[in-house]
Amino acid sequence: MKNFIVRAITGVLFVAAIVVCFINPTAMALLFALITGLTVWEFTGLVNERDGVDTNRFICTVAGVYLFFAMTGFCSGLTPSTVFIPYLLTIIYLLVAELYAKNADPINNWAYTMMSQMYTALPFSLLNVLAFRATADGVAYTYLIPLSVFVFLWLNDTGAYCFGSLLGRHKLFPRVSPGKSWEGSVGGAIVVMAAAAGIWHLTEKYGVNDLQLSMLEWMGLGLIAVVFGTWGDLVESLFKRTIGIKDSGSILPGHGGMLDRFDSSLLAIPAAVVYLYTLTLFV
Repeated sequence: MKNFIVRAITGVLFVAAIVVCFINPTAMALLFALITGLTVWEFTGLVNERDGVDTNRFICTVAGVYLFFAMTGFCSGLTPSTVFIPYLLTIIYLLVAELYAKNADPINNWAYTMMSQMYTALPFSLLNVLAFRATADGVAYTYLIPLSVFVFLWLNDTGAYCFGSLLGRHKLFPRVSPGKSWEGSVGGAIVVMAAAAGIWHLTEKYGVNDLQLSMLEWMGLGLIAVVFGTWGDLVESLFKRTIGIKDSGSILPGHGGMLDRFDSSLLAIPAAVVYLYTLTLFV
């Protein structure tokens, strides 16, 4: 009972922090820069426990946070594209440093170093692509799309858990995550599709449909969150099984680590970016 209460309180505070931060672009940037840093730090700490792996945890984390801020500056129009040069120089340094480190398996270090950036830092940085958009009057900030992606992910998790608990019979991916079922996944998708239609209706009613998405396009975004969010969850489960841990950390009481909490978003955010850009090509 005590664990349930702790988990519930942490969950409410977590959701509240994410929702509130999107109201203001500065708050969004600061919170997700912190989340990026904590996630990269957690990831590099976990892989460094493997035999023969010795990534530069500090520089990887600083590089990830810098990438997030660089994307914020560039997407918001505050900085030119040259803001990415220090990041690229840091990546070059992390590659060249292995020449002098004399580690037993530098390929492992290179692989995990790059994965810390591609798997954790880059997806969070792409939130800026969802949050800022070019208009005739300059660059505008919108909370609607990035917040909606997180709402879809939360609803998918909730719907999948409820439907899976009640109706789950057929395992979705037993080798990686025995608790997930096809019935739960379909149930989560139904909940998200309904929510996407509801968001379309509300945004049209109150005139806040910034990207002018149709109902079907909103539902498409919801489906992207469902599919890639589920894959993101499974990828992190495979990662944890491979290194032999139950939770990625303990920073969030009752919810595990940063990777545990943001696993689904690490694939859903990039997929949402690709989806929305694809719409601009064909619509």
